[in-house]
Order: sequence, then C-alpha cells, then structure tokens
Amino acid sequence: MKAAKKRKTSKRTGASRKAKATRRSAAAAKSSEDSTSRKILLEVAKKEFARSGLHGSRVDKIAKTAKINKQLIYYYFGAKENLYLAVLEGVYRDIRAHEHALDLRTLEPMAAMRKLIGFTFDYVMENRDFVLLLTNENLMEARHLKRSKIIKATHSPIVDLLADTLRRGEKANLFCSGIDPVQLYISLAGLCFFYSANIHTLGILFDRDLRSHDAVSERRLHVIDFVIGYLTKAPTTKQRV
Repeated sequence: MKAAKKRKTSKRTGASRKAKATRRSAAAAKSSEDSTSRKILLEVAKKEFARSGLHGSRVDKIAKTAKINKQLIYYYFGAKENLYLAVLEGVYRDIRAHEHALDLRTLEPMAAMRKLIGFTFDYVMENRDFVLLLTNENLMEARHLKRSKIIKATHSPIVDLLADTLRRGEKANLFCSGIDPVQLYISLAGLCFFYSANIHTLGILFDRDLRSHDAVSERRLHVIDFVIGYLTKAPTTKQRV
C-alpha cells in the first residue's frame, strides 16, 4: 500500500514538473515573440518617424507596416509620443554601442582618433534615418528627448573615451593640451552631420555629385585630416583669446 502511494505521489510530482516546464516554455516563447514584435515595431516606427516626423506619422500606418495589432503599440508604449521617444533612445544607443565596439583603448592615440573620426563619418552617411530623426527633434527643440531618463548616461562613455584618447595623445606628444572632449565631439559630429544632412542642396550649389563614391571618400579623408590637424596644431588654453 505504501508502495502504491509512493507511485501515485511520484506520478503527481512528475506531472507537476511537466506542467511547470510547459508553462515556463510557453512563457519563454511568449517573451521571445513579444521581443521580436517590439523590435520590428521600433524599426518600422524609426523609418516612419524619420520620413514623416512625429506629427506626420500615423499609428495605423506603423501598425499595418509592422503587421501587428495597433493595440500592441499602446500596450507597449501607451502613446505615440512614447514610441517616438523609444525610437530616439534606440538610435542613440545604437551609435554608442558601435563606438564601444571600436575598442579604441587598445589602439595608440593617433590610430584611435582616426578610427573614431572615420567611423563617425561612415555612420552618419550610412544611417540616414539617424540624421532625419535628430533634425526633426531639433526642430522641436528636443522637447521629447528632455523626457528621457537614459539619454545623458548614453553620452558619458563617448566623452570619457575621447578624454582618455586625448590624454594619451597629449602624454605621447601627439596632441595639443587643453582640448575639451565635449567641444571636440560637437565639432566632429557637426562636420559629419552637416555634409550628410545637406548633401543634396550642397550638390546643387556647387554643381557636384556629392553622393558619388569618390566625393564621399574625398570628404571622409578631408574630415579626418581636418580634425587631426586641429588636434596636432591647436593652440593651448593660455594662447586662446
């Protein structure tokens, strides 16, 4: 009789374990499905917001293109403005992740700086949505980015990385002293961003195909040489007026 009870208990325990395993498997599958849907949604929304701006974009169109139920957007984000902010945070996280992957601290300072400058130019040229999203947000005076709780933290690593590269370059007598890493990054971003954002109008003004491979390569080299030239010839803080 005791043996029979043990067998019953064992069966119940086994069935319970199987049920728990099934629930865990179902939960994992649901989580994976939700993650995939969210990624697809954010990618579609990024393109739509870049093309039409926040106010010109429609949730219905985003949902239809992403092939998801419109209610999922409100389930994930609550409102279109929150989806837009998530897209903005996502593009900033992406460029920061790519910068981190450059592993600049393993390179000597000059090589590290040239690699970062070249990467920044390439990223801006290859990610048109990034340029358009930032342009649109600036037109709104960064109204939505101000609400982000993570955006400032994402920028700290690149400033620290630049500061470290500048210190190492200065110590090796490669770079001038007193260069502000934030000012340097703003200048670098400006050189790259302006060309990408204005490539069509500049092409008309100067009667050049600035989108051609040769033109882009020439501009890339110019930006690298321009920034390196500043780093190696910039006046010290005391010499500045």
